[in-house]
Amino acid sequence: MLKKPFKIAITGPESTGKSFLAKELAAHFNTIWVPEYAREYIGSLQRDYTAKDIEAIALEQVRREKELLRYSNRILFCDTDPLVCHIWHKVKYGTESKVINKLLHENKYNMILLCDIDLEWTYDPMREHPDKRDWLFQKYILELETMKNEYKMVSGHEKERIHNATSIIHKYLNFK
Repeated sequence: MLKKPFKIAITGPESTGKSFLAKELAAHFNTIWVPEYAREYIGSLQRDYTAKDIEAIALEQVRREKELLRYSNRILFCDTDPLVCHIWHKVKYGTESKVINKLLHENKYNMILLCDIDLEWTYDPMREHPDKRDWLFQKYILELETMKNEYKMVSGHEKERIHNATSIIHKYLNFK
């Protein structure tokens, strides 16, 4: 049984079911989750976002994780993580952000679930790369392996995806 809070990052390219999975896993494990702050932030802008906006999003996402970790029931599910902002910044602006890199290396997770691109891409005005899914997915794998972060890939549709993720977590935590 867990004695201290356990943070699980749900990461991957756009339209891979991160938010759905975070919400469902939190319900399954009777705990809370941290929604993706980028949707709230970008949705409230009255202009195009900038590189500084991605940094602000990453900082607030991590701040909210720290805040909600105190209220979690042993496990906190994080819908996105600094890796999402890191790759987003690199793809959009062709550079790395020192602010996001610092968060990426300081903010640790007990487990990382990488969402597979086996779900159909769904249009959303905040999504930008329907034609680069495989390329982006490979970037996630490369970044995770470069940082030597252990991760588990989650695939399948809806209930199957939830089942696959819960099985990974139960096995990892040795729940029965």
